Amino acid sequence: MEQQKLIAELSSLIAGSDNIVFFGGAGVSTESNIPDFRSEQGLYNATSKYGYAPETMLSHSFFLDHPKEFFEYHLNEMIFEHAKPNDAHIALARLEQLGKLKAVITQNIDGLHQAAGSKNVLELHGSVLRNYCLNCGARYALDFMLEHRRQIPHCPDCGGVVRPDVVLYEEGLDDRVLRAAVKYISEAELLIVGGTSLVVYPAAGLIDYFRGRHLVLINKGATSYDGRAGLVIRDSIGKTLAAALKSI
Repeated sequence: MEQQKLIAELSSLIAGSDNIVFFGGAGVSTESNIPDFRSEQGLYNATSKYGYAPETMLSHSFFLDHPKEFFEYHLNEMIFEHAKPNDAHIALARLEQLGKLKAVITQNIDGLHQAAGSKNVLELHGSVLRNYCLNCGARYALDFMLEHRRQIPHCPDCGGVVRPDVVLYEEGLDDRVLRAAVKYISEAELLIVGGTSLVVYPAAGLIDYFRGRHLVLINKGATSYDGRAGLVIRDSIGKTLAAALKSI
């Protein structure tokens, strides 16, 4: 019954707002069977298989010093071309179509929000669907990278290394994306934060810009921001949003 009350409250907040922003993390994608490499299992699997922690292999310096190992990990462990949008992605796309949701701000790099139909998606950490040549800047889709899964991908035009358009550790976030995210969050009436433990900075710090009426946190585990939220739901983000939208 308690969970039903929480869902009903969320549904009421969504129904009463036309300026909603969603901020999401890895928990949104795990429900599409994309594992969280920061989880204990992900850390163990990477270290035992490759000899390095994921954070090390996904760093700018490791990319420069060990390109073969970087691409082996990235192309085999960070790309899930057969993943499909789940209930969370679909619910958010519907909210945008209804004119209620103004932006999706995501830490994920899988492109599933767009696949579900969302148009205004701010990708804080980039996307594996986009790739570019470090030498000439030529752009390449994911298919090109998948064709080079067993080697370092090189640009057919100039021979330069083609890297994913994602933000690696030791690299800064895109200023334009960051400024847009701050603007949407600071102007939102309702901010829904889902599928993130809010421990990865600077992305997690974006919540501090919220000045609106209602902060909602949906996550299976506790976060350091729980005490600041008006509504906290400890459950699946997909299940929660789908249930909340049933009456909207």
